Amino acid sequence: MTERTTCCVIGAGPAGVVLGLLLARSGVRVTVLEKHSDFLRDFRGDTVHPSTLALLDELGLGERFARLPQRRVDAIRLPVGPGGTPVVVGDLAALRPPYNYVAMVPQWDLLELLADEAGKEPLFTLRMDTEATGFLRSGGRITGVRYRGSDGTTGELHATLTVACDGRGSLARALPELRLERFACPMDAWWFRLPRHENDPSGLLGNLGHRFMTVLIDRGTYWQCAALIPKGTDAERRAAGLDHFMSQVAAATPWLADRTGTLTSWDEVKLLDVRLDRLRRWHRPGLLCIGDAAHAMSPVFGIGINLAVQDAVAAARILNGPLLSGRVGLPHVRAVQRRRRPTTVATQTLQRLVHARVLAPVLAGRPPLTDGGTGLTRVLAADSGSWLRRAPAYFFAYGALRERPPTAAVR
Repeated sequence: MTERTTCCVIGAGPAGVVLGLLLARSGVRVTVLEKHSDFLRDFRGDTVHPSTLALLDELGLGERFARLPQRRVDAIRLPVGPGGTPVVVGDLAALRPPYNYVAMVPQWDLLELLADEAGKEPLFTLRMDTEATGFLRSGGRITGVRYRGSDGTTGELHATLTVACDGRGSLARALPELRLERFACPMDAWWFRLPRHENDPSGLLGNLGHRFMTVLIDRGTYWQCAALIPKGTDAERRAAGLDHFMSQVAAATPWLADRTGTLTSWDEVKLLDVRLDRLRRWHRPGLLCIGDAAHAMSPVFGIGINLAVQDAVAAARILNGPLLSGRVGLPHVRAVQRRRRPTTVATQTLQRLVHARVLAPVLAGRPPLTDGGTGLTRVLAADSGSWLRRAPAYFFAYGALRERPPTAAVR
């Protein structure tokens, strides 16, 4: 089967669905291919930052989003040692309302909302259970993709532009000319669930244990838990036994001790190989990479989803005109990378700093940020009225550049 569209988007994550929605509203025919049958993935980020909250309002989706079950976080904090008070590194409450918090919403709920809205556009098509398996080429240009459905049917989808939004395992990353640049990452993550009680704290929580760190994501009836462990130690730690690990979790977070026994098998603990990398080139003729396909982010600060969405907003604004004219050249896709790369580099630099100053010491069994009350600790713990406390909040909220959607897409 051979088909044609104007823009083929690979992957229905936040970047892919937002890009498809914005382009379809701007008059561009878009087909989004998603290899899974649904959006239910535990490894997807739950943090919706002010940049995305503002976008949802601009798209006329703010009220619908507000009705989704969610928790709010008004500060970004880093732990400083067992029993210590976390240091506030981003005081979001200091930002101008109404976008002065992070909303904790399961990503599948956000994607369902966006996909439902996009589905109202006659030029938008979302095809679930459809995996892109290879690129089509003609005259040195990417001209679309080959695909396979879950029932085994295959076909070709030709497109003026193909946008890879399929994450760190992107089909595009196999192209040697894009050149992947990797950075050292000190940790992997174990993901598991524990019941949540009504009298528990709410929001996003972090605690330090012996050579590991827990991050707890409040999902209403349960905690989605991440345990950050030294990279490459999964097999060694599993060999020590699940009971041993859960006793460590209880020691680090005593109020969870009454429910750690609900985890009965290592099958309930999934390993996520944490990576931090980016492509040197996000494009070639007929192809653009955005989101995690262009830059895999560390889970530090939960900012990956919002970078991906902002990539999509910038790409839609820059490319909607060329796509409508049917002439998308290399300068157009190159302009997206020029626009978005500075924010990517700045964010990954900050994450690498946290890896070195906070996570690596924790995973080595040393308390982080112990500098006698001077240097980094004193700066981060500056008085709440100080610009040193407010300025990082804007960066966490909007990145180095705040992106605006195409005028035609705003409602």
